[in-house]
Amino acid sequence: MSSCVTTGPHPHHHHRFSGRRRRLHGQAPPRLVVAVAAAAPFRRVVASRAMSAEAPLGVTPAAEDGVGVAEMVEEAAVWCAVHGLVVGDRSQPRSGTVPGVGLVHAPFSLLPTHFPASFWKQACELAPIFNDLVDRVSLDGEFLQDSLSRTRQVDDFTARLLDIHVKMMEVNKKEDIRLGLHRSDYMLDSETNSLLQIELNTISSSFPGLGSLVSELHRTLLNRYGKDLGLDSKRIPRNWAATQFAEALGMAWTQFNNESAVIMMVVQPEERNMYDQYWLINHLKESHGVKTIRKTLAQVEAEGQVLPDGTLVVDGRTVSVVYFRAGYSPNDYPSEAEWKARLLMEQSSAIKCPSISYHLVGTKKIQQELAKPNVLERFLDNKEDIAKLRKCFAGLWSLDNEEIVKTAIEKPDLFVLKPQREGGGNNIYGHDLRETLIRLQKEQGEALAAYILMQRIFPRASLTHLVQGGVCFEDLTISELGIYGAYLRNKDKIVMNNQCGYLMRTKVSSSNEGGVAAGFAVLDSILLTDEW
Repeated sequence: MSSCVTTGPHPHHHHRFSGRRRRLHGQAPPRLVVAVAAAAPFRRVVASRAMSAEAPLGVTPAAEDGVGVAEMVEEAAVWCAVHGLVVGDRSQPRSGTVPGVGLVHAPFSLLPTHFPASFWKQACELAPIFNDLVDRVSLDGEFLQDSLSRTRQVDDFTARLLDIHVKMMEVNKKEDIRLGLHRSDYMLDSETNSLLQIELNTISSSFPGLGSLVSELHRTLLNRYGKDLGLDSKRIPRNWAATQFAEALGMAWTQFNNESAVIMMVVQPEERNMYDQYWLINHLKESHGVKTIRKTLAQVEAEGQVLPDGTLVVDGRTVSVVYFRAGYSPNDYPSEAEWKARLLMEQSSAIKCPSISYHLVGTKKIQQELAKPNVLERFLDNKEDIAKLRKCFAGLWSLDNEEIVKTAIEKPDLFVLKPQREGGGNNIYGHDLRETLIRLQKEQGEALAAYILMQRIFPRASLTHLVQGGVCFEDLTISELGIYGAYLRNKDKIVMNNQCGYLMRTKVSSSNEGGVAAGFAVLDSILLTDEW
């Protein structure tokens, strides 16, 4: 799950191939394309569809290209195939339902993105603080209900989540074992020279499996080509996201203390990103001997029950941990059956990742509430931790703030309008932002509560080689860094509170959205630099 804040590229940009660009490319013009192998006639498509096997609009195959790039692209594509850096191919109807059918390499950048070591250190240090904050905010049911009370009136999806939360509050439901697998997303803002948070994901934080692999892909390429490129593979941070997410799930299973129990991964009926999920499943099996079952919400409703002692049983098997890789979007609940399944799981004694309260903490409205003065102090005691969080907060406002709304109408390119939706493709920008704000002002009423305004972030753009469906093209891009965090608590004992790997996503700078699974970006890794 991810929905990226809108950004605008900074006019100053650099090229990832450093000073050796001409040697690698020969005299080919920019925005070149290299086809790895003979393919069907090249089709022009819209730039945002990064998961398809085609390059963006306006990019056509180059007649020739420097041998270095073509060789690297082919080697990278082969590496992806033999190491499982793959997704389902959209052109194959069964690719989202039948494992092993219709595979294509995940879209990736050919080389890692330069990222300042100081900002990397800052982002990593924030992870355990955010983990702790999520847990503490989740315990304050009244804060969650009050903060989202107006959103409830205009957003049916949030209202249904709040209804389940209220039911749990009414029966004083205790979650003794609490598991959070989070991802906090950031961009570097060139206007303020700072690391700013875009959002905090508390449900279905995707790509720990494939994101880890991209780091290894880039390390492999630099070990072979790095000397010619002037790039050192040792500057790519190790990325243990897949193994550490699996470790957290395995430790939660251990805390549940039932050797015959399974971990249940809740998935969408069609999931072309299933191999990212299977990496975790394989790690769990190999490292912990734990069996994982994959079920849709509809299957949970049909096959699940909660025993009198609270035990969750699905398809005849006791479930120790429910790990959601679905359930974050209204599209995941096409009927009442899915909502019944969500409530059933919440009522059980199984460990939920996330619980309904953790899920609500990740809403954009709560993010905006936490950015208000003196609100963090309600949940955290450590002043240094509070200062670190505040330093990364971008400007966030409710639409009740008439001055900010007026400014946004006058200067829409400085803001992003974000509805309470996840999964990419939902944010509103520019002219559309202005028109939406004017309409909402005329309507008045509670409709304003369905949105928040956010400061627009302006990252620097880089010339990057992007590879999709065996085709490489070059374009100006901007990147977003996600830092994974794992938190596990059993009653008063914190079992785990770690930063555990990262996800780098890179997108064409002309695209407003940034989710890989939603089709807007490619997977990337980072190369640490001493300065920006």
